[in-house]
Amino acid sequence: MKHWITYSFLAILIWSCSKSEDTPDTGDYVPVPYQLDIPAHFDQLLIDPVIPFNNPMTEEGVALGKRLFYDRILSVDNSKACASCHMPQNAFSDSNQFSAGVSGNIGTRNSMPLFNLAWNFDDNYFWDGRALGLEHQALEPVTNPIELENQSWTEVENRLNNHPEYPNLFNQAFGTSTITKNLVSKAIAQFERTLISGNSKFDRYLLGQATLTPQEQEGLNIFMDEDRGDCFHCHGNPNNPLWTDNQFHNNGLDATFTDLGLGAVTGNHNDDGKFRSPSLRNLAYTAPYMHDGRFATLDEVIEHYSTGLQDSDTIDTLMKKVDEGGVQLSEVDKANLKAFLLSLSDPSFLNNPAFLPQ
Repeated sequence: MKHWITYSFLAILIWSCSKSEDTPDTGDYVPVPYQLDIPAHFDQLLIDPVIPFNNPMTEEGVALGKRLFYDRILSVDNSKACASCHMPQNAFSDSNQFSAGVSGNIGTRNSMPLFNLAWNFDDNYFWDGRALGLEHQALEPVTNPIELENQSWTEVENRLNNHPEYPNLFNQAFGTSTITKNLVSKAIAQFERTLISGNSKFDRYLLGQATLTPQEQEGLNIFMDEDRGDCFHCHGNPNNPLWTDNQFHNNGLDATFTDLGLGAVTGNHNDDGKFRSPSLRNLAYTAPYMHDGRFATLDEVIEHYSTGLQDSDTIDTLMKKVDEGGVQLSEVDKANLKAFLLSLSDPSFLNNPAFLPQ
């Protein structure tokens, strides 16, 4: 309860500055409150999802956000949508190492998967944490020169305000037919918070509805063993259904950095080379891996932690065996660990009709 009160206060503090015109009077129409479908074992988190007080989830807001997420109207030439780089079949990530923007330009980071975002308690988004809040995160891709490539949000607002259907949909969701970028981002954020993944084989095992194979069980043992896998410090344990600590770490990918990650955001040298720990859920669908998609397979990821660690000034102290190159897993250990990690994948998440375009 103490943590719930703390995070609720932080959410209020974060979003209070954007109240004004972005939280219009809903007038005569009252949107229907939306109830998140939260898996039973997520109660272990001991905290409710983080929902900003000035963007409560409604049926109308979620439906609007879903439509916007898949609509190419947000790109400069109507050729791409959010879903172009966050595809349902890839757990809302991209199978390409780098996503191509409208003009074919590409960046230097892999598209992050989107699920269980409502429990990102520190509320920092992107690989480097540069966006404070899911609503703020949704703003950047529209104007990013290597993504949807609009020169400004004004152009997008004009396009939406002159659309035959969107003004009415915004009126139903937010009580105003005047469409602003902040209302667009609020709607998309509402939809993204519904993207909950919690029905993997391992989830069913925790609920007594499935049995792990001996290989998967031994893989879990390796995952939790500080002398072998030692994975749990950054990626949680069976009591953490998110399978990430949502923190930033230098996990020994490089000895020197061309991408400073968190360090470029904070300006603090001690943050150089640190990136967000991604969730281990849905690894079967989210290749390639790491912030720059350098590893094409899960086997390569495991090999990195086994023999490929690179030392640097800011390497995380959790990389305790960096002097040995890694944890030096046997081939059997690697296979067992991989089997466990794949048990965290949730095929029903890819095909949930609530998440797919109509």
